Amino acid sequence: MLKKILNVAAQYLRKLDKPLFIAVCAVSLFSVLILYSIHRNGVFASVSQSSSRFYQVQLIAFGMGVLVALIISAMDYTRFVNLWYLYAPVAVGFTLLTFTSLGHSGYAESDNLAWLDFGFVTVQPSEFLKVAFVMTFAFHLSKVGNKLNSPVNVLALAAHAVAPLLIIVAQRDDGTAMIFIAIIVAMLFAAGLSWKYILPCVVAAPFAFWFLWEQVMKDYQKNRFIVLWTEDAINHPVLKEVYYQQYWGKIALGSGQLFGKGLFGDDYVYVPEARNDFILSYVGQCFGFIGCIGLVAVLTYICMKIIANSRLAKDDLGKYLCVGVYAIIFAHCVLNIGMVLAVMPVIGVYLPFVSHGGSAMLALFICIGLVLSVYAHSDKNYSIFYDSR
Repeated sequence: MLKKILNVAAQYLRKLDKPLFIAVCAVSLFSVLILYSIHRNGVFASVSQSSSRFYQVQLIAFGMGVLVALIISAMDYTRFVNLWYLYAPVAVGFTLLTFTSLGHSGYAESDNLAWLDFGFVTVQPSEFLKVAFVMTFAFHLSKVGNKLNSPVNVLALAAHAVAPLLIIVAQRDDGTAMIFIAIIVAMLFAAGLSWKYILPCVVAAPFAFWFLWEQVMKDYQKNRFIVLWTEDAINHPVLKEVYYQQYWGKIALGSGQLFGKGLFGDDYVYVPEARNDFILSYVGQCFGFIGCIGLVAVLTYICMKIIANSRLAKDDLGKYLCVGVYAIIFAHCVLNIGMVLAVMPVIGVYLPFVSHGGSAMLALFICIGLVLSVYAHSDKNYSIFYDSR
């Protein structure tokens, strides 16, 4: 019995994508270290909530995430995805609860309803809606197969994509809406959507943006873009409040110079939400330019490894799952880093595996578990718990 268990464990370890798993765990533990540094250095002394909770929640979410990812990786991803009728309604219903009395606004300016407040803990259900959408959309694309470009199937896929996106838009969560759009575009492109559909969208994009700017977007949303090309925005009577976070974020990022000030110093620049959206600015203070480049390099490796795994997938379903997970992580990285560098508007997008957030950490590890499962089951005759030959 013991020998059989050891054989199963050895077989599991052989099929585990260890480089990807180690890279993700390393970045996540680095996040806990950074959040502990924020707590020790009293950077958030003015915040009423104890900063010790930030790294504690992150550490708990990391532990749960590792366990969930390993369990998912040990099972064939097709078994999970085929249960869409169970997890999809739960994810949608969970997100719709934000419109009830449990809904909680994370940011007063935009008054979004992205959070559920249970008193002892807050949860962002849209993080799990992303995972559910990647799984259901991958399943839909795999079922359509070579008939993807028929008008009926394109319309059905468009309806599938728009449904969760409308919920996010109704929440007024601009950042998550952008991530959903990135997921949709990446997965449709990977599935081979015809240029006869892509080109009209490209041509219509400028007109759509003009319509959104003139008819849909509110002043606070427009100002987030306007500050990007306004000189001396920090002294502008209206834009200074919008630009305040990015202004101090850039100063903090540059203050670390080449090698940083270390984790436990006494001369740190305060940046609002440095534990969340602007955590890269704190990394820059602690580890300087070299540390930031190192972090970006590891995140880039994670993205590239996920794409590499998509090419090993035994079927289209596995391929689309990996592409969807890649889109989530890559889009988050680009938008978040762009926000800190003040080349993109501040829209509340976190840095994957680094920014504080239990919901995000756990959802990302579920995504990684799916990618690990695709890698582990790339051999059609392989399964950890039974012989499928």
